[in-house]
Amino acid sequence: MPVGVLINGGAVMLGGLLGCVLGKKINQEFQEKLQMVFAVCSMAMGVTTIILMQNMPAVVLSMILGTVLGHFCRLDQGIHKAAGGMQKAVFGIMGSSRKVSPEEMETILTVIVLFCASGTGIYGSIISGMTGDHSILMAKSVLDLFTAAIFACSLGLVVSVIAVPQMALFLVLFFCAGIIYPLCSPEMIADFKACGGCIMLATGFRMVRLKLFPVAEMIPSMILIMPVSWLWMSFVLPLVS
Repeated sequence: MPVGVLINGGAVMLGGLLGCVLGKKINQEFQEKLQMVFAVCSMAMGVTTIILMQNMPAVVLSMILGTVLGHFCRLDQGIHKAAGGMQKAVFGIMGSSRKVSPEEMETILTVIVLFCASGTGIYGSIISGMTGDHSILMAKSVLDLFTAAIFACSLGLVVSVIAVPQMALFLVLFFCAGIIYPLCSPEMIADFKACGGCIMLATGFRMVRLKLFPVAEMIPSMILIMPVSWLWMSFVLPLVS
């Protein structure tokens, strides 16, 4: 039973609804301060997983190749279109004709990556499906609840809608975990976490608008990291050691 996945998705939905209700009661300055706190939390989660890295060249190569692949697949534009579609659907339901500003769209993109493509969420879903341990996703749910609430203060109900693709992705990983996890060595899993940590760190910088890293285009690196890590350990390391 994907308890952790459902709780995590429910936390995002609930946080989005709370943000819509409380948005007018929380001033802009306080919202910005909390967003900075959440950015630091994202960076901290990234750093704690990056230090688990076992094969730095494999992680670096995966990040580069993944970003190149994401760029040529126009993944950034695809997620922008999907985010715009979700926002328009929400506005349609609410009977609003307001247009989404470029700043709002960038923030929505950041939130989608934060909720759907975090190494913690992806790894937690795999662990949950393989061992039944939901603690990682439960811990992520606490942060996601408050993060969703704060972002929903300015973005509105679309934050709750993001829970739908998030749960869809995590459910696929949950049910495929029995196939994926046995094929992975501890070193491959550590490199996978480190790769996700790099994206989480970049997301933190993006949340405070210090540097708009191409986090959406970096997502394919999480698909490449495990095979690249295996190839590195199986063929390259024996030649240089």
